[in-house]
Amino acid sequence: MTHPTPDGADGALPGLLSAADVRRLAQEFDMWPTKRWGQNFVIDPNTIRRIVDLADLAGDEHVLEVGPGLGSLTLGLLDKAEHVTAVEIDPKLAAQLPETVGRMRPEKASSLTVVRDDALRLKPGALGGPSVLVANLPYNVAVPVVLHLLEVLPSLTKGLVMVQDEVADRLAAAPGSKIYGVPSAKIAWDTETRKVGVVGKKVFWPEPRISSGLVRFDRGKPASQELTRQEVFAVVDAAFAQRRKTLRAALSGFIGSGTLAEQVLRSADVDPQARGETLNIHDFTRIAAALRSASEQV
Repeated sequence: MTHPTPDGADGALPGLLSAADVRRLAQEFDMWPTKRWGQNFVIDPNTIRRIVDLADLAGDEHVLEVGPGLGSLTLGLLDKAEHVTAVEIDPKLAAQLPETVGRMRPEKASSLTVVRDDALRLKPGALGGPSVLVANLPYNVAVPVVLHLLEVLPSLTKGLVMVQDEVADRLAAAPGSKIYGVPSAKIAWDTETRKVGVVGKKVFWPEPRISSGLVRFDRGKPASQELTRQEVFAVVDAAFAQRRKTLRAALSGFIGSGTLAEQVLRSADVDPQARGETLNIHDFTRIAAALRSASEQV
């Protein structure tokens, strides 16, 4: 049996998985990337170093990784974090990861916790309160996973995620942009988000059709202390359900009537003829507050 060996680079993170290592592990454990779970494994150690550097870890963090795959990023994170909790939906990969870490980072084996679960099913307070999210997320569930984790893990203070490049652009988009939409508004509820880089296709196996983007978020206070995110997010969803319509028209079905929608919007100091793509999270919050007030008066 041939074990993975250090990649020989002279950077801060030695012993990362090379492309040959990843394929060797896949063959050894009979595990191949599947479309079912959107798996694309990183096979370039320099990309791992870049991700870990951009995550800006101080060394004492509890890091959450979603979708660790064969462990390429996990090894890099273990070199820089106090503890890593890896959530893996694939049972074979979840079982293999501790063995790979044991081979390549025996001194760090106790610093890894593997949770075999779907990240979208994690409950509030789960995982022991990780403070940082660093992950190469499956393209097909990236936005729902990020928003869900921010909702159920208030312990998260920052994160760096690799997602489909156009999704990275949408997450970081500002109001008024053509790509600003539901993900852009919702992630702004309690974070400052920015795109910090692009990753080419050739560092993955299998190679995806498009490039990936790196998105950094830093947690702050929510847009409202009085309203719930569910109240505000319902307004965001309604505003973008019919993107080309004015807010008055888009919200009329959600609120009950066009007349009431206009009253709520004017009470929130929002132009009824505006469109959702021009509003920031604070505008949506004022609309939700005005809607709650109108409902209480009925």
